[in-house]
Amino acid sequence: MKTTSKQTSRRSFLKHSIGAGAAIAFPSIVPASVFGAGAPSNRIAVGAIGVGRISRGHDMPETLGHPQADILAVCDVDSKRAREGKEWVEKYYREKRDKSMRGIRVYEDFRDLLAHAELDAVIISTPDHWHAVPAIAAANAGKDIFLQKPASLTIAEGRALSDTIHRTGRILQIGSQQRSVTPWPQFRRACELVRNGRLGRIQSIEIGLPGDPSGDEEPEMPVPENLNYDFWLGSTPEVYYTEKRVHPQQDYSRPGWLRCEQFGAGMITGWGAHHFDTAHWGMGTEYTGPIEVKATAEFPESGLWDVHGDFQVEAKYANGVTLHASGAYPNGVKFIGTEGWIFVSRGDTGVTASDPVSKTENTEALHASDPRILRSEIGPDEIRLYESPEQHIDWIDCIRTRRQPVAPIEVGHRSCSACLVAHIAMKLNRTLYWDPVAERFKNDDEANRMVSRPMRLPWRI
Repeated sequence: MKTTSKQTSRRSFLKHSIGAGAAIAFPSIVPASVFGAGAPSNRIAVGAIGVGRISRGHDMPETLGHPQADILAVCDVDSKRAREGKEWVEKYYREKRDKSMRGIRVYEDFRDLLAHAELDAVIISTPDHWHAVPAIAAANAGKDIFLQKPASLTIAEGRALSDTIHRTGRILQIGSQQRSVTPWPQFRRACELVRNGRLGRIQSIEIGLPGDPSGDEEPEMPVPENLNYDFWLGSTPEVYYTEKRVHPQQDYSRPGWLRCEQFGAGMITGWGAHHFDTAHWGMGTEYTGPIEVKATAEFPESGLWDVHGDFQVEAKYANGVTLHASGAYPNGVKFIGTEGWIFVSRGDTGVTASDPVSKTENTEALHASDPRILRSEIGPDEIRLYESPEQHIDWIDCIRTRRQPVAPIEVGHRSCSACLVAHIAMKLNRTLYWDPVAERFKNDDEANRMVSRPMRLPWRI
């Protein structure tokens, strides 16, 4: 009997995925373009894993905005979305690249896409519970990676992913757009001013984040023929299908999984991964985390959607800074020092039109206790932060040069893990003491059990 490539890839996966505590191992597939003088080649061949709302609205068009990036394959467990993703790419080439691009390959299983030896890199724009597993597999398959934030569903997954990226030498960029000049240059400017002492000694930081509203109970529904629902659930427990648990079948509006704890932590990681990252960037604590965290939150008592609503977090760092996060603050990040404060935000814009954040006209994206702080010039001998033109363009440039991008995996893992520590404190409703070196809670077995989650077979890290 002849063995197909699909059978081979799946057999390889099951052979090498040997249970908890082991990294997902794949055959070492290295694109031909990495060999020879001047490698990688001038053109970067990219595959898109997950072609829903974020992929179509941001990740694919912004990647193709780099003249040397080509998307040659798309993958989605929803065959309707996969087909429409292919059509989207082909239309983009016709209208924006002034040429046709035929033969875009379509996959349901990301493992089959990773076996495509011509691909140099992948964009992973999947739900949160589908971040770490395909990213680890991609790194082991020799692909560079653009990964939507947050870095992982759990702290343990994030650590495994960061370790894998460093072991394999892959370039991974986290989708932390607030670090790039486009679309929000004000975040880098605010962090440079803070890092260069324009506020004196930083005493506290206030992060404004919304919560998500709860919803109703939702009835079980037949699984659409175009959706591989078991694959979509991935490592998480088996639960009945209802459309509001997954994504809309008729459009690309905000999906319901964002409000289910089975698949993510809610807005504490949804927007929190951005704002905590900005706080870390300004403090210079990008490779560590809080040491003491206490939090409270309201959780729905019924209904399908069960992520946190209104909440309060207080996190203390070893540098003496106390970070407060709550929906009571304006959406953004406020650095408060001994000589003034700076507030930075996205102004009146969000990432997508369906963000659960009310827009306010003419909101100042950057302001300070004294306007002279913002007019201050950064001198030639002062700290200059990495200047990224745009998150996806920076990623493609780093694939070519092999330098580290503006938001490498360890930075993304640390911003995500700080949010997840806060989420664990919300769930336990008590003060927790976190060791950011060991990445364990001190003298707290119950909290440490929440650093990871059981993973349904065959998905193991």
